[in-house]
Amino acid sequence: MKTEKLQVLYEDNHLIAINKPAGLLVQGDKTGDVCLADLVKDYIKVQYKKPGDVFLGVIHRLDRPVSGVCVFARTSKALERMNEKFKNREITKTYWALVRNRPDNDEGKLIHYLTKDHDKNKSKASLKEKPNSKKAELSYKLLGELSGYTWLQVNPVTGRPHQIRVQLSTAIGPIVGDVKYGYKEMLEDNSICLHARELSFEHPVKKEPIKIFAKTPHQQIWNLFK
Repeated sequence: MKTEKLQVLYEDNHLIAINKPAGLLVQGDKTGDVCLADLVKDYIKVQYKKPGDVFLGVIHRLDRPVSGVCVFARTSKALERMNEKFKNREITKTYWALVRNRPDNDEGKLIHYLTKDHDKNKSKASLKEKPNSKKAELSYKLLGELSGYTWLQVNPVTGRPHQIRVQLSTAIGPIVGDVKYGYKEMLEDNSICLHARELSFEHPVKKEPIKIFAKTPHQQIWNLFK
């Protein structure tokens, strides 16, 4: 992926937000694959004619097969303050998910205790607290149904690894394409139908309200709901 193809959603001297394509890592790992953070650094170098290393702070991560709003800090001050906002749950995160199952209620809250299997990079949800488990909480709302798919809005309260994926799979049904958490088959591009639709927060420096939206991928399934 080339930097000119990045879909920049918001940028100023302190922050930059990108609509992350599914399949792209946010931050580099042992695979050595190209990651979004490096592409954003390259974009800043070219856009602002910056020589040498560019500062870019990773504030939060989206799983590789997930698309949507991903925000980075362009200064250490913004990074520190945004990290505090995430830690203190001062950021509203809104996701869209497609599943096959219809929930029993049109809206509700899910609370589980998650344990992480680091070897398998997979989380397991339980209704009761277990050793080394962490509480995970989210709310969901039914947005629509079409062609056998159910469209949900999900607002996580906590930020646990794979939280939305494992909680929906456990309580409602797996996200379309998410074979790791029980869906029957992969999508052609190995993505899953989970999209970070919106982030809203107070700007860490300007102190003004910010809302950042990301369009869903151009996929046949998502297009059903446009």
